[in-house]
Formats: sequence, structure tokens, C-alpha cells
Amino acid sequence: MQAFKKAWEKACNSSESTKITIPKDKTYYVKHINFTGPCHSAISIEIQGTIKSFPQMYDIPRRLWIKFEDVRNIDVYGGGTIDGNGEVWWKNSCRIKKTKPCQSQSAPTALTYKNCTNLRMRNLKLLNAQQMHVNFQDCNGVEASELLVVAPEDSPNTDGIHVTRTSNINILDSQIRTGDDCISIVNGSRNVEVRNIVCGPGHGISIGSLGEDKTENYVTDIFVKGAKLTGTTNGLRIKTWQGGSGIARNIVFEDIQMTNVSNPIIINQSYCDKNKKCQTEKSAVQVENVIYRNIRGTSASKMAINLKCSDSVPCRNIAVENVLLTAHTKGEKVESFCSNVLSMQTANPNSIPICSIR
Repeated sequence: MQAFKKAWEKACNSSESTKITIPKDKTYYVKHINFTGPCHSAISIEIQGTIKSFPQMYDIPRRLWIKFEDVRNIDVYGGGTIDGNGEVWWKNSCRIKKTKPCQSQSAPTALTYKNCTNLRMRNLKLLNAQQMHVNFQDCNGVEASELLVVAPEDSPNTDGIHVTRTSNINILDSQIRTGDDCISIVNGSRNVEVRNIVCGPGHGISIGSLGEDKTENYVTDIFVKGAKLTGTTNGLRIKTWQGGSGIARNIVFEDIQMTNVSNPIIINQSYCDKNKKCQTEKSAVQVENVIYRNIRGTSASKMAINLKCSDSVPCRNIAVENVLLTAHTKGEKVESFCSNVLSMQTANPNSIPICSIR
């Protein structure tokens, strides 16, 4: 780990653009490491070999295994592997051991970019994160492409790519197979473009959750195009807690192929992920201007479209265009449900009625 720190300090303090190379066929074990700026010039990190976590639980400050913070003009690439070695953390998760308190057993995020600008991450393999694989937090100007993200289907909380308070980010041409959301986009994120993603297993592509503990959250201008989802527990999901406030606005899901997906299209403004029942609240995050366009495939559940919006803050301006979902099991039928949706538009084959699927 000292070698990493020395290489970073030298590159960060250089007045010229610098490259750090992690050689092919080499494995480097690290407990936790921070790459902190600001730096004097652009830096590229070519990962050809493997960076791997030790195979036991250990104390990690702020629950962040590898972190880049306050860095501008950084390019991380190279065909190598970042392996979180997460099995021991999963076994001790409160999701697996129900008697353990969740907060004290929170596993670290594998790779975090915080307050980074003009960031590129490409052509890398991320395996078996202790918790989330990649978290872009408070960043601006990001391109993440050609990533392979893999963890077992039953690994808890292993989101593939998590986006929070980040603007102008493109997530492109990647495969994500994990135990949680393939991509999760949460509070403060705007101008997010997701293209050509292969997802599954996992929990699909999620906006939220938003508004937990009565917080005010905003997510705007999200464009998801060209995704293929297979065997996921959800497809395209927007989830908000009761009691919160803010807006989820201008969201487009387009050219999506689904195979054997449970809950293919879902808006849930009564999301609750607690052991005890959540109370009914009057306030909610406003969900508006959402388009589902050119979506095809099969549903593993009877309810293929479920728009469960708030009684007090209904969804507004929802469009369902050229969406055709059928049952994955031959001979069965699928249904749709809409509650508290204002100004819903449909343009589907064979004049399919609002909230009715063939």
C-alpha cells in the first residue's frame, strides 16, 4: 500500500500529466487507500493487474475501501480487476444474520469517487464488492464505460453503479450482474445518461430511493436508452418514501428489452425498507414527466406495470408509448395497475387501453 501512496503523491505533485501503471499478472492486496487531491495536473491510472481486498473483516475508515477525492482530470482504465473479496462481509451482513444491527455491520463501498471533475473510468472489471461496487458522489463531468461488474445474485447491497449528487454523467456499454440494483440514481443527481447496459441478475435500474426520513430530494433529467434486463427482480423502478419532499422529474426509459423480469415497470411512492411498518404520511416526493418508450419483453410476475403513486402528491405527466410486455410463462396473462396518476398518456400497439396490458 505504501507503494501506491508514494506513486500517487509523486503524480499528484507533478506539474506535467502523469501515468501510474499497475502491471499485468500482478495482484496487490490493500486494506484501504485514499487518493486525495487537488493535484497540479492530469493523472491517468492504468490498471492491468488486480487490486484485491484482504479476505477478512477489518476496520475501514468511513466505510470506504478505495477512494478518490477532490481530483480533476483523472482517467482510470486498463483491462484489470478491482476485487472487493466481499464474501466475509456478506456473511456478517444484517441482511443475512437477522440478529445483527444493520448500522454497526455496514460494509464498505469498494470504489468511491468524491468531488471529482472531468473523470473517466473505462475498461475495468469490478468483482465481489463488500457493498456497493462504484459510487460517484458529488462529481461533475463523468464518463464510465466498458465496465464489467459481477457479484453473486444473493450478495447483499452490492449495487453495481451508484450515483448521488452527481451531474453530467454518462454510463455506457457496460455489463452489471450483482445482488442489488445494477444502477441506482439518488438525491442531487441530474443530467444522467445511461446507454447500452446489460443488467441481470440484480434489482434492475432504480431512481431512488428518495425522501427517506422526511428529507428533501431532487433527481432530474435522467435518460436510459438501450438496456437489456434479464431475470432481475425489478425492471425500471422509481421509489420514494412517504413523508419526504422534492422532485423526480424528466425521466426517460427508451428502447429497453426485458426477459423474465419481475415488476418490469414500477413507480412506488410508498417505498418502505424497514423491519417495522412505515407510517402513512401526507407529503411525498413529486414524480413527474416520466416517459416509458419502446419497451418489449416478458414479465415473471402478473403485475407488469405497477404505478402506485401518492394519494396526496399524485404522479403527473406519465407517458407509456409502444410498450408491449407479455407473460414469461406461456398461457399466462399479465396485468397493470395505476393509482393516483394525473395526466397519463398512452400510445401502444393495437390501441391498448390506459393501464391495461395484453
